[in-house]
Amino acid sequence: MSFGNSQEFLSGEKSEQEIAEGCRRLIKNAIICWNHLYLTQKIAEAESEERRQELLMAVRNGSVATWQHINLHGEYDFSDEKLQDSIGLHVPTILVGHGA
Repeated sequence: MSFGNSQEFLSGEKSEQEIAEGCRRLIKNAIICWNHLYLTQKIAEAESEERRQELLMAVRNGSVATWQHINLHGEYDFSDEKLQDSIGLHVPTILVGHGA
């Protein structure tokens, strides 16, 4: 598995490195998906057209592929109790009729 910003592999076997890289890719994609859903909701809920335009400009000048706001070295609790939505994300209407 890789660790920190050095991105050095700590596992010697190729199969272990491939598993670690697959996990890293999955985590990155999950973060990008969450960022997209969160930003989409914030833009949709903007209190004014001016605020909506400010948010859109921030997204245009930034990236949903950022994860500096996420602690990748922390401990995570995935119990049912902790997996409750604390942000209040809404499922986009485009997904509602498609098994989401």
